[in-house]
Amino acid sequence: MSSREESNGKFSNFYKDLKETESADSALTGKIQIERLLRPGSTYRNLNPYEVLQIDPHTPLEEVKKKYKRLTFLVHPDKNIDDKDKAQISFDAVKKAYNMLEEEDSRKQCESIVEEAEGRTKMMMEEKRRSLKKGEPLPEDDPAYFKRSVKVLIAKLFADLERKRKQLQEKISEEARKKRERELEVAERKSLEKEFAKNFEESDRAE
Repeated sequence: MSSREESNGKFSNFYKDLKETESADSALTGKIQIERLLRPGSTYRNLNPYEVLQIDPHTPLEEVKKKYKRLTFLVHPDKNIDDKDKAQISFDAVKKAYNMLEEEDSRKQCESIVEEAEGRTKMMMEEKRRSLKKGEPLPEDDPAYFKRSVKVLIAKLFADLERKRKQLQEKISEEARKKRERELEVAERKSLEKEFAKNFEESDRAE
């Protein structure tokens, strides 16, 4: 390789690194983060704390805390005076995501979802591999592709969990409503019986 080609190669790598750095830095603005957290579909997308905090599911808690502090600084309402309402919603979403990973019980539930997503993705790969010629690769053999597949499944599992939670909440609310109706019916019946007994006694005295 000539010195000129080597120089061009170094410049290409430098330019690539520079663009990647610029791309990463552009995400470190409050406006972009608020737009990300409130874009269409965010209601379900933000159920996934890893997506909200933009971290790998296997990130150590200490690093999670650092990312949480950076994001809350960026989206804090006091730092986004022109869009305080949206900033507050974004701030709350980031705080909720961090709390899910900081609190032991909810963190274990999140970790369980990640394990399930990875396990199901590997099982799917084995099923697909059986239909391929021996030695033929799968797209998921690429670590980056595997990671994306797991990410999609994690998002689905968090959405499923929320759906089940809402169904349970609706069931509990419905049962509470029916119980209240029964209690009111009993109270009304007792009131009528008491009123009837009182009227009966008064009619006896009148006679």
